[in-house]
This record gives sequence, C-alpha cells and structure tokens, in this order.
Amino acid sequence: FLKNVVNGIEIYSMKIDSKVTSRFARNVITSRAVNRGNVHKEVFFDVELPKTAFITNFSMTIDGVTYPGYIKEKEAAKQEYEKAVSKGQTAGLVKASGRKTEKFTVSVNIAAASKVTFELTYEELLKRQFGKYEMFIKVKPKQLVKDFEIDISIFEPQGITELEAEGTFITNDLQNVIKKTFSDKKGHISFKPTLDQQRTCANCSQSLLDGDFTVKYDVKRTTPDNLQIVNGYFVHFFAPTNLPQLPKNIIFVIDISGSMSGREIEQTREALLKILDDIRDDDFFNFILFGSDVHTWKEKLIKATPENLDEARKFVRGIDTEGMTNLYGGMMKGIEILNAAHEEKFVPKRSASIIIMLTDGQPNVGISNTEDIRTHVKKAIEGKYPLYNLGFGYGVDYGFLEKMALENKGLARRIYPDSDSALQLQGFYDEVSNPMLMDVELHYPENEISGLTKNSFKHFYDGSEIVVAGRFADINQNSLTVDVKGEGANDVLSFTTQQDAEQTAKAFQEQEYIFGDYIERLWAYLTIEQLLEKRTAATGEEKENLTAEVLDLSLKYKFVTPLTSMVVTKPEDYDNQAGIADKTTEGFPISSITMYYFFLKPLPPAPSFALVPPRFCLGSTYFKAF
Repeated sequence: FLKNVVNGIEIYSMKIDSKVTSRFARNVITSRAVNRGNVHKEVFFDVELPKTAFITNFSMTIDGVTYPGYIKEKEAAKQEYEKAVSKGQTAGLVKASGRKTEKFTVSVNIAAASKVTFELTYEELLKRQFGKYEMFIKVKPKQLVKDFEIDISIFEPQGITELEAEGTFITNDLQNVIKKTFSDKKGHISFKPTLDQQRTCANCSQSLLDGDFTVKYDVKRTTPDNLQIVNGYFVHFFAPTNLPQLPKNIIFVIDISGSMSGREIEQTREALLKILDDIRDDDFFNFILFGSDVHTWKEKLIKATPENLDEARKFVRGIDTEGMTNLYGGMMKGIEILNAAHEEKFVPKRSASIIIMLTDGQPNVGISNTEDIRTHVKKAIEGKYPLYNLGFGYGVDYGFLEKMALENKGLARRIYPDSDSALQLQGFYDEVSNPMLMDVELHYPENEISGLTKNSFKHFYDGSEIVVAGRFADINQNSLTVDVKGEGANDVLSFTTQQDAEQTAKAFQEQEYIFGDYIERLWAYLTIEQLLEKRTAATGEEKENLTAEVLDLSLKYKFVTPLTSMVVTKPEDYDNQAGIADKTTEGFPISSITMYYFFLKPLPPAPSFALVPPRFCLGSTYFKAF
C-alpha cells in the first residue's frame, strides 16, 4: 500500500473518459488524491492536452465541496490576477508545451487526511490524416495508481472499418490489458492495468505508465460524403476515395544560411533525398536555395524523369551552408519559376502546384521587413497555389511564417530540432504529396444557411477529409441539399448529397454514445478555430471584428481560447486561493496553455528541505511540503 503513496500524497484514482461522436471528442480527466500525511500539502494537477483542443470545464472538489471554474474574458481574469500581485501576495506562472501538447496546471493546499478531486473536460475535432482519425492521450501519472483507467467510446453513423490502440509504454504484458471491440457504428477501448501491472518490476514502486496512448480509426465510405442534421445545425464530411492522383508541381525553397550548418543541413539533405524517392514520374519540381544570395538548381521546373532525379540527388548531396538569410529573394524566385511554368503552359493544366519553404532564422538580406515580404508574396502568388512554411528550430519568427502561409491558402508547421527532424520534414511532405482534387467548392443554399464555416479548399489530399458545418436560418428546417465540385486529374467532378434530420435521427438511436448538442458544439469549435486563423493575419477593424466574434462564441460555448480564461476560486475560509487558465497562440510554444496561480493569503516560507518534484503529466498529482 505504501508504495503508491509519495511522501504522504496518494493518487488513488485516475480516469480518462472519452466519448467520440462523428469525429468530435469530449474527454473528461478525473484525478482523486488524498493527503496521507499529518501536515498541509500543496497538491498539483498537471494535464497535457492536444494543441488542437479547447478546455471547456474544470472543477476541484475538496472534502465533498465542489469549486467550479468559470470562463471569463481574458482581460477581466488578468486584472483579477494583477490585483492579487499588486497586494504583494504570492504569485506563480507555469508555462510548458510539447510537440503535440500544451500543459494545464492547477494546485490546491489541502489539510491532513483531506481528499481532493480534480475534473477537467476538453473537446476537439479529430482530424483525418493518412486515412485515419487519431486521438492522442499523454499518460504520465508518475505514481502507481490503485484505480487507473482509460475508457474510450466511439460512435460513427457511417460505421467503423478499423480501430487501433497503442501506447509507447505498452509492454508485451500490458498489450493484453488493452481491450478493443468494434462492430458497425460502435467502437470501445478500455485500458485498466492493476497496480502490479503498472510496476516496472515485481517489487518496484516506479510506474510503467509513461508516454503516449494513441487511438486510430476510420469509417466506412459508400459515398464520397456524409451529411448530418441535428437541432438546426449540420455537419458535412467530404472524403472521396479511389480518385486518380493529380500530377504536382513542387518548388522547395530552402534556407542555407550559416545558422543551418551542422545537424540541421544534414537532416534537410536526408529528408530531401527521401522525398526524391517518392516523387512520381509525372511530377515537376525544382530547388531554390537562399543564404546571402539565391541559388537555383534549374531555371525552370523539371520533370521527374529517372535521369533528372539522379541529377537532383547529386545536387542535394552537395547542398551546404553560406552567408545570411535572403528569405525574400528565395521566395520570390520560387514563385517566379512556378508562375512562368503556368503562363508558358509548361506544366499540365490539371496539376496541383505547391511551394514548401524551410527556414531556421529571420530575413536579414534584401527586403527584411516581414510585412513587406508578406505583401509582395501575396501579390505574386495571387491565390493560385498554397504556400507551406516550415520553421526549423527556435530562432524563427513563427508568427510571420504562419501569417504568410495562411494568407496564401497554406499553413505553417514547426520542425523541432531533434534527432528525428528529417522524419518530421518527410512526414509533412507526405501529407501534401498526394493531391486528388483542386479548387474544391461545397455549395449550400444561401437563403437557408447562416454561420457557414470554410467551404472552399485549394486542394484535397488523399487520406484527409474536408469538414464544413453551419446552422439553418430557420431552426425548424430539417433537410438540406449540397453540391460539391472539384477539378480532378481527368475532369471536373460533381457530387450532390441530400439529407434530412429524420435520417440522421435513425442513425443516432444509440443515445448512450451521444453527448448532448455535439453538432452545434462541433460547429462552434470549427468556427472559432477558423476565425482565429483569419485573425492571425488580420489588422485594424477586421481584426477587431474577428476578435469580438471569437470572444462571443468562446463565452457562449465555454471554450478556453486565446481570448478567454477559466477562473477557479475557493472561498475565503479555504485560504481563498484562485487560479487562471489561459490559452495563447503567439511565439513559442505554439498555443501553450498558461496557468497563473496565486494565493490571497501569504503561505509560510518553505523550509530548506522542501521537496519540489518535477512537473508531471496526464492527471498527475504531486505536492510541495511546507
């Protein structure tokens, strides 16, 4: 028994309860702890969440009394925090982030023999990549837990075709503890290891539960799309299969400035060589290198013949670093070559053009003002093809890269400077290497729909999915017809879908799998996510309007977004402690969650032997003794 008590604090229960309905996941993490010691202890609750998730609820229950969290406009919560600081009260700031996750932290000082329950809820829309939806859970309790459980229920009205569950910490013995079942529309995964199964060895007190737990699944697709209508809201999933692949025209714009020397340029060469192995014979490609000067492999796009690919491999092996960072020159040269290929009809009319730019620094040669660069790049591309910006390491102006990508129908991605950086680069290329459709438009009757999310997409890539949601102008309307058009490899493809609320209701008779108004919340989630993207590159009045819209939706649907905070306050008779949870988007870490924690009554100073262990992850509870 004592082996799962760490210096007086025992986490005796931890549960992750997830419900997924039509790709929209609601996750509830509950952690219960008791102070077995004979003095007050500060107990911390740390959770690492997916960056794409929004916290929607948090509460602490101490000795049977629950203290809920309240979503507030961020500035109001910040003022509450600063007021406490101005009075000289103890304040702390916690900030942390991983590649896929961001951290939520809260703490409470509890008396001897007292119990505390933490409950956190977050929601997210699962994205489809490489033909599967993925749910990612970070597991790291750092303590043996008597009652530990992950329970995931999935309901998909289209039907489930495959379901996988794996953990980076799963041993052969633990593999049998994962219980997985699925049939027709329902899937279920349970992972409930005993105390002995959690141990690293027979008599050890260390836990094996340390790593990532991942669930992947896909749905049946008898038609290219699926439309669902519930209570005046709809969601439309579009993912056609078995289409011929479009040829692609791809320009790689690579930073070779001095800061890329060593491991970074080695990994870049390694990734590009692997990418060359995957380029198809009907693709066109070229490399632009920029240091202080701009170097091109060829003056125009080159067809991916075996001979040209061999020559390209020699060129890539010889890439080395030099000089400073003429990002503007490299970008404009790449755009110029791609534009010329289209104007001269050198590439097929039905082909998908892409620019991928990789940099690890900030522009400092030629035009170095990032706003000027964005203006020139947007004018040169004119919306004709997407720009994908990859920021390598910590020295990049990631905000600039993100704005420039979003303005040009692409996205930015951070490449982390680890041993697998080459795999990260290659993995991103794999996501965009199989375009199946261009200029996809999903048309909904204008007079029937309001609050429509993004419905125009430059490219549809194999293994992904387009999701559009909206609400009916008349909440009593219960049917919808949608027309979808896109440019395929051989011709224009058209799809028409009709659906009514009654058909959806028939598919959703298993009510225990449904959590409330999930389509309305999915619509709100997707709308907020896309408005935040628009807001990233907006200025002036447009930014103000977007900010107001995001704030209104965040407060209405109780999402912790970059514009809101969750405030948790305990009454005065319990040290009147309060906390503020934020979600930010600027700089690094990307979208980190920050937890401000302060005490409205000063605590006694910690003695020199106070133990402050490292911060732990999913539902971990730890303490600081005073």
